[in-house]
Amino acid sequence: MSFLIDFILHIDHHLANLVQDFGPWTYVILFAIIFIETGSVIMPFLPGDSLLFAAGAISMTAAGQAAGLNHWLFMLLFFVAALAGDSLNYWIGHSGGYQLLHHRPFSFMVKEKNIKEAEVFFQKHGALAIIFGRYVPIIRTFVPFVSGISHFSFSAFFRYAAIAAFSWSFLMTGAGSLLGNIPFFQEHFSAIVLGIVFVSLLPSIIALINSLLKKKRG
Repeated sequence: MSFLIDFILHIDHHLANLVQDFGPWTYVILFAIIFIETGSVIMPFLPGDSLLFAAGAISMTAAGQAAGLNHWLFMLLFFVAALAGDSLNYWIGHSGGYQLLHHRPFSFMVKEKNIKEAEVFFQKHGALAIIFGRYVPIIRTFVPFVSGISHFSFSAFFRYAAIAAFSWSFLMTGAGSLLGNIPFFQEHFSAIVLGIVFVSLLPSIIALINSLLKKKRG
């Protein structure tokens, strides 16, 4: 866990090392991380938003360009990885549902309260939860799973998931490519990553506060 926290806080340095060690294979490694984050159900804690931002930023550096990295290709790969991961996650929920929560590793990694939170999110926002959820860490991993459990139409799910994955990849990677090479952003990259994480988690924090306030009133 300490490595994961360090990876997120200093993701620019870790990506620079990946580029130096693996060159173009960085595409494959980052594709796998994004796919696993949303597709495996049991790894919602993997970096998403900050990884896309950092990938866009490093593609504009001298090291990234020397390795042949391109932010447009990153956008495409992240879009495919996110959509494929969401689709796999949907079918895991559709096929196994709550039964999986009683078997390892699901019972260890996925808590029923997380699924309940995603269900509330899904019920509140309807199909648009698939789009909104893509921008919220943790939730974005469980919304496809809940969609599958509820037997939401896959064709409709796929449409919304495609919109979500495309906009997420385009905005986050694009922001990194535009801003990441500016000296100010390079000097304060860790703080910016923390800001991205905080803003991403803000809806969940607000929901938690509202839930606690309702319990006190009750």
